[in-house]
Amino acid sequence: MKDPILELQSHHHNALYLVVAIVMIFLTMILALQPLYLSQVLGLARENAGFVNANIQVITELVDLLFVGYLGYISDRIGRIPLIVYGFLLAGVTALVAPFDKEIGAVLGLNALVIFYVVRVLMSLGGTLIWPQVATLTGDYTKPEDRPLLLANVGFMMAFGVTLVYAVFMQLPELIGVTITMWLAALFALTGAWLAKKWLVETAQPKMVDQSFPFREVWLLVKKEQGLRLSFLSAFTSRNDMVIVGLFLMTWFIYFADLVEQTTHEQAASRAGLVIGLLGLVVLISIPIWGRVTKHVGRIPAVAIGLLISGIGFATMGLILNPFSWWILVPIVIIGIGQAGCVLVPQTLALDLAPEEIRGSVLGVFNTVGCFGVIFFLQVGGILFDWLGPTMPFIFTGVVNFALFGYSLIVMNKGQNRRPAVPDEYNLSF
Repeated sequence: MKDPILELQSHHHNALYLVVAIVMIFLTMILALQPLYLSQVLGLARENAGFVNANIQVITELVDLLFVGYLGYISDRIGRIPLIVYGFLLAGVTALVAPFDKEIGAVLGLNALVIFYVVRVLMSLGGTLIWPQVATLTGDYTKPEDRPLLLANVGFMMAFGVTLVYAVFMQLPELIGVTITMWLAALFALTGAWLAKKWLVETAQPKMVDQSFPFREVWLLVKKEQGLRLSFLSAFTSRNDMVIVGLFLMTWFIYFADLVEQTTHEQAASRAGLVIGLLGLVVLISIPIWGRVTKHVGRIPAVAIGLLISGIGFATMGLILNPFSWWILVPIVIIGIGQAGCVLVPQTLALDLAPEEIRGSVLGVFNTVGCFGVIFFLQVGGILFDWLGPTMPFIFTGVVNFALFGYSLIVMNKGQNRRPAVPDEYNLSF
């Protein structure tokens, strides 16, 4: 028997913001620790670093891809919160087990790297149970007229979690080691499970009674709403941006340290953490501004602006030869400004265009497209990293962002997808 739907109070918003920060802390810590763990604990060589790090991430995304769309549909049937709680529990338990991959491998007669692959997939699957449902719950907690600003608050907490990891927690491996730092990530996940169970509430009564995913309804909606197609394409390019930066920049610093005298991998990871932490800080500062920009110029123009700025930032990374040079901060700042818009606005647009009764399913497709994007950019980026150099994954991402910026201009010029219910929110021209 389901609990009754409760009225939304201000402390429920605060609990949602805290859950967002916690899930981002966990997911970011695991991603940031991965190159260092593979290098220091498992002894992964430089010549395979780009491919293996990208390959692990691609496999996790492939597994996520199998579930993320269906989980959105399940959330329409049973609610968001149970999935969030179980996701945190799965993520926390597997993060506790992760540092024992050598011992587990010895018992099972398997390579430790294989065990890490499995554990890493389970951690990512836990995140897949959490993050899409948090995004959908944000839509449940808002209305179209206040959605940009409230989503900006959620985005602020997301950026806060990322910034905290790179600026603070990625300094810990040098002090307390990789293992204890990973256990700290597990503690955050388990805390998130308790917080979600105790303080989050459902505000939308599940209405779906069908036993199958509403493919036809979602497909017809995508065909009808060009803005939704733009939001999906933006998810394809933008969801991978922080993964690209976090994974490949961290990997670049760690292995470039071999060319720098008296610089250890831990010190390089700490330096990379500060740089990526700056990126998170820029996103943190920019997101409230993007919330107001979105409200005043419209969703689609805001998407276009974000894609353009992000493309410029990623392309400018091609000018950097030494990641330890302070010049790297210039493209990092530009990427941060653009990334804030690319993360916030497409999701706002998708939530606006998704009917309440299939909101979770639409967001499931939105996140499925994002998974495809992560897989594509990681796989291509890993090959480019090893074959052509560490800046090539960033340049490639910039080129794709420029292409999608062109498409967003076409959408604006066609002037489609105006919503009478919220006419001021869908300005299609500057």
